[in-house]
Amino acid sequence: MDFRQLSDQALWDIANPLMDNLMQGSTDIDHARHTRDFTERMRKIVMPEYLERICKQYQAEKGFFTERTPVCVFKRPDSAAFVWKQGFSKVEGEYVAEMVLVYQGGRYLVDHVMVF
Repeated sequence: MDFRQLSDQALWDIANPLMDNLMQGSTDIDHARHTRDFTERMRKIVMPEYLERICKQYQAEKGFFTERTPVCVFKRPDSAAFVWKQGFSKVEGEYVAEMVLVYQGGRYLVDHVMVF
């Protein structure tokens, strides 16, 4: 899979539902949902206790995720990196949500994700 061969819109169409799902998993503090589309490498990092601690901290400090707006996608031969402008319910300002998408075992999977 060469991600450079896909259009930006095709990549956003793949990435947005994955990001929606994992962010809802964060909001609900639902580990199974949050990690559903993760690579094995990511699943080893994001253990249930880790997810719960991080989500509770974010929710206490920043609230819940609000509007997310696509900013750019970076295409690589073996992955694509996405950047969104992210809002929160308790704090003002613009934050960054980012994700790296790979193709493994016939599926698109999240190999990195962060909101800061």
